[in-house]
Amino acid sequence: MDRDAGPMGQLLGELRRSHPRLAIATIVGGETTTAITGVQLEADFEIGSVSKAITGLLYADACERGEVRPSTSLGELLPLGDCPAGQLTLASMSTHSSGLPRLPPYPDRWQRSYSLWRHGRNPYGEDLAELLAQARRVRLKSPRPRYSNLGFELLGHAVAAAAGLTFRALVAERLSNPLGLTSTYVPATNSNLGPRALSGSNRKGRSQDPWVGEALGPAGGIRSTIGDMATLAGALLDGSAPGVAALDPVASFAGPAARIGAAWMTLEAKGRTVTWHNGATGGFSSWIGLDRETGTAAVLLSATAGSLDHHGFRIVAGLSAG
Repeated sequence: MDRDAGPMGQLLGELRRSHPRLAIATIVGGETTTAITGVQLEADFEIGSVSKAITGLLYADACERGEVRPSTSLGELLPLGDCPAGQLTLASMSTHSSGLPRLPPYPDRWQRSYSLWRHGRNPYGEDLAELLAQARRVRLKSPRPRYSNLGFELLGHAVAAAAGLTFRALVAERLSNPLGLTSTYVPATNSNLGPRALSGSNRKGRSQDPWVGEALGPAGGIRSTIGDMATLAGALLDGSAPGVAALDPVASFAGPAARIGAAWMTLEAKGRTVTWHNGATGGFSSWIGLDRETGTAAVLLSATAGSLDHHGFRIVAGLSAG
């Protein structure tokens, strides 16, 4: 692995002001190249909503194992009683089309948002019992494409319940252990953070609390390193990762150009089809993208909030063109 390799070194130079602690990995022809600035190679990042992409893999894997079906309802797996959310299918949640809102019905949503903005506090932190109580109260909207953190929280915990595991154990048993991802894990509390866990910051450089919580895990609570995420990207390209079917688009998401599989988005970019997901927390940002036709991929992890989408697509387009 290189610390500062070719075009990635140039990109690091461009991004150092907005993302001073950044790691980038590319995979071309089965070979991984890594570039870093402001961090060690072993640095442990929040990957935000890239956690949803991992949950999509675990859902597709559970379908392949026969533990669940796309038509399985939440209520078959989680103790939701006869509430409307209990009737929703796993397939509808995996494509963000269940009618669930983006967030649970927090009675203190304004306070949470203010505390995050003003003090960098974690706006999440619920345990599974609290998540289920929120789900029992939720009002469904029309079943159209609508990005939902709540939906993926429930999807991940439902898939884990079908396997007789917690979500944290599901990630370890079905993903981390088989692929040798030694630093990919799901912290429920600050005490669960690994020894190389970075602290994130917002765009103004203000420190942010870690986003941890049992409920949050499947939608945004996984942490990883650039090495582990590069290994995952390579396994997705060669088909050795669990649940690779999650990458195959099954529905439109935002018009005909953007489609969705199980969490994973596909988008046409400069004549190439890129399969991707991004992530953002109070103090971190992330991006993973694959050009499956050319067998190339890129991963970007930053310990500063701020979109990496443009840079990720730019890297993959350059790799594919090369």
